Amino acid sequence: MKTVLIVDDDPVMQLALTRRLQDQGFEVLNATSGEEALSLLTTQPADVVVSDVMMPGMSGFEFCHQLRSSPEGEMVPFIFLSSLGELTNRVQGHLMGADDYLVKPFSAQELIAKVKGAIARSQRLHSVLERMAEQTAAQPAPLPLTPAEERVFWEVVQGFTNKQIGEHLFLSPRTVQTHLSNMLTKLNLENRSQIVRFAFEHGYRIPEESGKG
Repeated sequence: MKTVLIVDDDPVMQLALTRRLQDQGFEVLNATSGEEALSLLTTQPADVVVSDVMMPGMSGFEFCHQLRSSPEGEMVPFIFLSSLGELTNRVQGHLMGADDYLVKPFSAQELIAKVKGAIARSQRLHSVLERMAEQTAAQPAPLPLTPAEERVFWEVVQGFTNKQIGEHLFLSPRTVQTHLSNMLTKLNLENRSQIVRFAFEHGYRIPEESGKG
């Protein structure tokens, strides 16, 4: 169940939004000020924050700014819901770090759609970040080759012939063939095409200096 934090000092608005969101299957947290919301979020994380702008004490803009300044709040989807509908207010809201800005009076259906959309975007972003972290963590093991053999390895992966490799690396064709034979033995492979497949399947990527050929 996804959690929405509503930050608004109007009890009628709080109640109406809470009921609407609960009807859609959301768990709802409530706070009447930015200070209370920041304190609440330290113990009860939310998947989306919906906040008014004009509130006693800390304004919604300041609340958003402080939330975005904390590691645990910099990625939380944030939607302003305010009677301040001027362009300058909406621009300020986005500059403070809000993902969206709805002007009162508003359609409850539109707010629910924006909450669901914000959660979907957040989930996609987290999926991308997780994949990137996995790819970074899953670095392939160092090749069991000498530096000279490794240079020939990358040339083979790029599809160059022995003659071309010799020209690129200033080696004789016989020396290239010797390195190639050693590579095949060390990697337990049989031919050049298997070297290319080996590199692809094990996640080896051509170094920039090798790609310049």
